[in-house]
Amino acid sequence: MNSSANDLHVLIAGGGIGGLTTALCLAKRGCRVSVFEQASEFSEVGAGIQLSPNCSRVLHDLGLEEQLRTKAFLPEGSQFRHWRTGEVISESVLGETALKKYGMPYYHIHRGDLLKILVDATKNRSEIGLHVNASVESFHEEKTARNGGVTIQVGDTHHEGDLLIGADGIRSVVRAGLWGEQNPRYTGNVAWRAMVPVSRLPKGLIRPMSTAWWGPRKHFVHYYVRRGDFVNCVCVVEKAGWDVESWTEPGDYAELKSDFAGWHSDIHQLIDNADRDSLFKWALYDRPPMRHWGQGRVTLLGDACHPTLPFMAQGAAMAIEDVAFYLADYLIKHYPTVLKDRYDLASVPDTEIEFFEQMGERRGCLVAGGRVDLEKASAILVNEFRAGMLGGITLETPEMIAAEEIVITQQKQAKAEKDAERKRKFRSGRRDMVKK
Repeated sequence: MNSSANDLHVLIAGGGIGGLTTALCLAKRGCRVSVFEQASEFSEVGAGIQLSPNCSRVLHDLGLEEQLRTKAFLPEGSQFRHWRTGEVISESVLGETALKKYGMPYYHIHRGDLLKILVDATKNRSEIGLHVNASVESFHEEKTARNGGVTIQVGDTHHEGDLLIGADGIRSVVRAGLWGEQNPRYTGNVAWRAMVPVSRLPKGLIRPMSTAWWGPRKHFVHYYVRRGDFVNCVCVVEKAGWDVESWTEPGDYAELKSDFAGWHSDIHQLIDNADRDSLFKWALYDRPPMRHWGQGRVTLLGDACHPTLPFMAQGAAMAIEDVAFYLADYLIKHYPTVLKDRYDLASVPDTEIEFFEQMGERRGCLVAGGRVDLEKASAILVNEFRAGMLGGITLETPEMIAAEEIVITQQKQAKAEKDAERKRKFRSGRRDMVKK
């Protein structure tokens, strides 16, 4: 179809945070974009989200800083506490310190507020068309090298474009169209979520930071949203026998109380004062890492290709990074040379091909099997995030400190082994010379 990146018409399946951010980034670069959302409206259920500097910089670049500051809460730090005693295990500073260190703020925001900001921004862009009640059921790629394109089926209607991006979640139709049906795996974790009006809580009970309470086979996270008017709670329990994957499944107050019986009184004050209409639970699923995210004119982003558990608050951030580092800049930079022969990437620098192929591995290994893989995460997070490749992110937590210690230990062991081998060879050579 089109031969110029600025003339591209991009089809996006999924109108969530990742899909709408993609639309804005591509529109900013001159593309025409059509977003297809299966729901009757663009909306998010009542839950909070953390936006670390590696994704807030992308949103600021889209001109959304003022809107974010109007709706979000700026935490002063993050904290880990003991589930029963309340003892502070670890603490890191955010706020102005994070802003100075990483150049961008760390936000806590309600998902619904973030989505509305994105929807309003897309409506102000003439390049973007929004479609609701529009579930992408299938797609067909025209493989003609010079004049190819993609056609999607939405109900009885077909839509044509140059490229298709699947931002349609962990049970992605686009992913299934590329590689066949592959059921996600239940991780053995169930997450509760609830919203607590601050007006119901004793003054000063909740500090202005993200707090994670660690306990046996469970953890409880809470932080402010909506400029401090509500406390968002996410409570994860390892549990078998219940695997309903729905963000709108009502939760039972008595069951939540029972799950956290014996925990600190602060936890139970939050549970007791939670808005019962905002109490939900859902089973957490994941998929194994993918080496490649797309084929030809079709690719994926976010949960469609690298679903992750909420343990590091990076799900949305990684989807937004997909947009900024891959779909927008890389795609526009190298189109149409990549597509002139859909299997020939000779015109793209090898280092860039390797970088984007490895992104899938980086995304997938951070949280595997429901638990943080410290050895794999360490190589990524210490060597890349700390170096600023992904924009900088606060990771001064026990897991990342442990990960860094693993890297340092491994590096020392590798050096010691190398030195020992060098000495062995030297001594062996000396002995050979003496024999001669």
